[in-house]
Amino acid sequence: MSERILVAVAWPYADGPLHLGHIAGAYLPADIFARYHRIKGNEVLMVSGSDQHGTPVTIKAEQDGVTPGELTAACHRDFLESWRRLGISFDLFTTTGTENHAKVTQDIFLKLLEGGYIYKATVSQPYCPQCRRYLPDRYIEGTCPFCGSTAARGDQCDDCGKPMNPGEMVDPRCRLCGGAPQFQDSEHFFFKLSAFQGQLNDWVKKQSKKANWRANVTNLTMRYLKEGLRDRAITRDIGWGVAVPVKGFESKRIYVWFEAVIGYLSASKEWAKSSGDGEGWRPFWEDDKARSYYFIGKDNIPFHTLIWPAMLMGYGGLNLPYNVPANEFLTIEGKKLSTSRNWAIWVPDYLSRYEPDPLRYLLSINMPENGDTDYSWREFLRRNNDELVATYGNLAHRVLTFTYRNFEGRIPEPGEMDKQSESIINSATETLNNMDSLLSQCHFKQAIMAGMTLAHEANRYLDDKSPWKVIKEDRQAAANSLYVALNVISQLKTMLCPFLPFSSQKLHEYLGFAGRVEDCGWNWQDLPAGQKLLEPKPLFTKLDDKLIDEETARLGQVNC
Repeated sequence: MSERILVAVAWPYADGPLHLGHIAGAYLPADIFARYHRIKGNEVLMVSGSDQHGTPVTIKAEQDGVTPGELTAACHRDFLESWRRLGISFDLFTTTGTENHAKVTQDIFLKLLEGGYIYKATVSQPYCPQCRRYLPDRYIEGTCPFCGSTAARGDQCDDCGKPMNPGEMVDPRCRLCGGAPQFQDSEHFFFKLSAFQGQLNDWVKKQSKKANWRANVTNLTMRYLKEGLRDRAITRDIGWGVAVPVKGFESKRIYVWFEAVIGYLSASKEWAKSSGDGEGWRPFWEDDKARSYYFIGKDNIPFHTLIWPAMLMGYGGLNLPYNVPANEFLTIEGKKLSTSRNWAIWVPDYLSRYEPDPLRYLLSINMPENGDTDYSWREFLRRNNDELVATYGNLAHRVLTFTYRNFEGRIPEPGEMDKQSESIINSATETLNNMDSLLSQCHFKQAIMAGMTLAHEANRYLDDKSPWKVIKEDRQAAANSLYVALNVISQLKTMLCPFLPFSSQKLHEYLGFAGRVEDCGWNWQDLPAGQKLLEPKPLFTKLDDKLIDEETARLGQVNC
């Protein structure tokens, strides 16, 4: 029986291009998971969109001398192109700038207000007399009162991850002019997060065990609960964003963290309407058997394990998150990724010179699931040349090429299998089942390692059987070993498809199949003897060692 799976992916700020930290943190694992479930025959809805609101966008627009709308439209186009070329298979990638999103956001706001979960309060807000404006969120910087970092923002400290109010900050300063702000009273709406303390505590303890949440997700969430949840402001003195649907608050906007998580619901509704069934979103959100997975970076954990669930509890009638498989961070050449210093590898820049699957492979096998991991160009080269080219690619190419040349371009008729052949077939079946279990639990690194281990085993099998030697004396024995090897690589194309969709599709076609590899299902299928093969070409390209120095030299220099 098929399952219904919602894959909700973090919304990137539309203030600049995507970098590898984005991909490793949320978008690649989400795509792997969605592709796997589609192959399994499950009903999948994978949604996200460009976050067009918030101070990161308005600050960048002011720096570039354009309007926020112009900036976000350009970034959204770039995002869509990056997803297409990288193979990130969204069912819908929209924006927070749609009328639909504003309507859904305002509906939830008003429902929570009506239920007593949102209230008004007068708070002291930073105001810059030189710039003559309020300084919400990233418009103000200073020293974190919790960890002492001097790079804290008005809403959160990136170094310790704790949220804060501007008034708690030590030595605050205006980001635009560097001046000291004044604090003035301003009336805002607050979300009564504290009201859900007990309910969230019980839910997190139960759900984290039920869905086997990652330790980093559970530990951070429980830390916030133990410290005690505080009510949070959900409106800002800013003119860009979703309007507050209450008279007298026309000059204010709903805070980006509040409306961004609502985007998962608004995007689902938009997808349903565009698909011709306006109610098609409901089974993913209202059926208690449906499961929702939220793919995010670790800096967004509390928003998805505490704040969004609390909003859903207050709203009522919608599924709470099933799992939040948040990843840690990706460093670059041993250093913390920094967009301001251009210490980043930008996705459009990478795709201008290299194929997508080698990147997907490295970020999969080196995914920061339980701790930060590092990306280096030396490791990129090694993984490509030693593993994709020399192991998996070599296995597929020599089996297909030898079969194509010696068996009239068709899959040979097998005879009786010996014990070694039965053993590798059993190993492939076990790997299929093992990867099935690992992928269902979001253990992506272990899953792709299992697939590559099978490729190594198949290479050893082929070396032992040496059909290129045996064929001179025993053509049927050569046909048997080739048939077995062809079946193994046919299974590998399915098992590795979530990770390497482009090369899997090529291999699917080389084996003589029409259509998409995703449509074959996650199960063992014997190849039909006599099926015509497509003349094979190498799946991967060996890269030159010189790229290590060339690409390393570009770090800190290339501004995308």
